[in-house]
Amino acid sequence: MSRIKTTFDQLKAEGRKALIPFVTAGDPYPTETVDLLLAMAEAGADVIELGVPFSDPMADGPVIQRAGERALKHGIGLRHVLGFVREFRARNDKTPMVLMGYANPVERYGLDAFVADAKDAGVDGILIVDYPPEECEDFAAKLRAADMDAIFLLAPTSTEARMAQVGKLASGYVYYVSLKGVTGAGHLNTAAVAEAVPRIKQHVSTPVGVGFGIRDGATARAVADVSDAVVIGSKLVELLERQPADNVASTGAAFIRDIRAALDKKD
Repeated sequence: MSRIKTTFDQLKAEGRKALIPFVTAGDPYPTETVDLLLAMAEAGADVIELGVPFSDPMADGPVIQRAGERALKHGIGLRHVLGFVREFRARNDKTPMVLMGYANPVERYGLDAFVADAKDAGVDGILIVDYPPEECEDFAAKLRAADMDAIFLLAPTSTEARMAQVGKLASGYVYYVSLKGVTGAGHLNTAAVAEAVPRIKQHVSTPVGVGFGIRDGATARAVADVSDAVVIGSKLVELLERQPADNVASTGAAFIRDIRAALDKKD
């Protein structure tokens, strides 16, 4: 059983929702990435999405684009990202790690080599933004054979057919993008999310996480009330980009603790 499924099963048994922060590998300082990941896990992150820097991140808004640019200036590539995961896994064998990125770095690396090396490093799931599920049966099968989860995006514009296709291939969780547009855009409409999640669950058996537009404890709690997980990226990345190196891990941990407390607060 994958770490992701184990985590969601345990949370469900406890009546709690998953908190999934996103940060870009190597940002804002490569020397602080592993300590940041460890600190967020200790502070209450249930799963961590680690972004793979890419020069043309078409689905990302300006905050995460800047993070990718900073990481690329530091020379961070996919091998470095796997190295961060390996270092993290040496000190944390529990918290699931998901790599999130684009097809180009993976295909340059070589698909089979990437799957093997990701497994060896301790990666638990892969989300490739520009891999449509209609073209991913082989990729999803390779991940399943390596005991890793294939994670897919769904959006307000997703058709019933797209949801059904994702339902056939997805494992771990499905990431519902709650807003049209790029990361960090717009304002969260929790009523629309509350309508969308049950529709998605008609087609997928995995937990549904919701991201885009979640910026604080109040919006996180509102989303958690109608979903299985809260994914938060742009606000965290924006907070971290202003920190000196020696404040990065503690700042990330404090932010996660605040969100965790909001999610776990009893009415």
